[in-house]
Amino acid sequence: MIRLKDIAEKAGVSLMTVSKALRDGPDVSAETKTRIKLLAQQMGYMPDSTAQGLRNRKTKLFGLAISSMTNPVFARIVLALEGKAYELGYEVLLAQTLNIPEREEACIRRFLSRRVDGLFISPVYRMATEARIYQEVQTRGVPTVILGHPVAFCSQFVSVQSEDLLSSYVATEHLLSLGHKRIAFLTGPPASPWSEERLEGYRRAMRAADVEVDDKLVFQAGRSIEDGAKAALQMINESCDATAVQAVNDLTAVGCAEVLLQNGLRIPKDMSVVGFGNVLLSEHGPVPLTTVSQAKFRLGVAAMETMLQLLRGARPESKRLPAELVVRASSGTPPATPGLRQSKNAEHIEAHD
Repeated sequence: MIRLKDIAEKAGVSLMTVSKALRDGPDVSAETKTRIKLLAQQMGYMPDSTAQGLRNRKTKLFGLAISSMTNPVFARIVLALEGKAYELGYEVLLAQTLNIPEREEACIRRFLSRRVDGLFISPVYRMATEARIYQEVQTRGVPTVILGHPVAFCSQFVSVQSEDLLSSYVATEHLLSLGHKRIAFLTGPPASPWSEERLEGYRRAMRAADVEVDDKLVFQAGRSIEDGAKAALQMINESCDATAVQAVNDLTAVGCAEVLLQNGLRIPKDMSVVGFGNVLLSEHGPVPLTTVSQAKFRLGVAAMETMLQLLRGARPESKRLPAELVVRASSGTPPATPGLRQSKNAEHIEAHD
């Protein structure tokens, strides 16, 4: 391993001069700095970031905890955060919580043991109003940005999130404008505020249009393609009279659409389908999905901007970024007769479910 002493001997200068040159010290000439940095590069010198961190109490590390690396919503958020961190000379430690509170606590504790300069956390939502690990993070004074909705157990931290309620309202309004009155809604996990806001946006849009909100058209789904498929099977088996489906996210919408297509229903001729998120899959499925486009990359950029303010000692405001409706081929005018009631496969599905 190349040491500063080796560079000093090669350059014919003191150890202190090499140290100052590599740290851009003001009392070393520009010519000497250039010569020493070039020599260090040629010799393969790698600075000891741990030792530097002990000296200046900065590790140049951020901890980033997300639900799952397979969740497509986080792809561009992570891309933005890592890109900005790289520009600033930081590294990002990435961990996935799998939506398990105990795993989330373990991930955060590992970050704290590495003395990260800041934390980005997509919380594991639960019904509890307090969470010990978040209290510990606050006590330690670690700059923290919540990626998502702040709820009771993490409300002490600044957050960056998308505008879910209003965006869901706009999606429902789109279906209503096409003439749909019987709109089914596939909900997400019950404890998740983003799921609750999207459901509330749907309900408000229906009420604003003087259309009855029928709880029989609200189906408990989840967050995955498999969850959406199960909800679609339930709709078919119950001979649901909906002419459109609004899903809590794109994955459940895709799962629902696949089942509808497999059972002879045409999208949007027999059933319109709308998602939320605008992940890559939504545009390239069998029927391009009408959806709400979240500003995922901008969320990552906004989160890093917020973190930099925290590192400077400021207390920035939480941010809600607007989303916009993207209309594609999966939404159209309602059929004369609800498509699910026309399906001749309902009994066949029930027999194999």
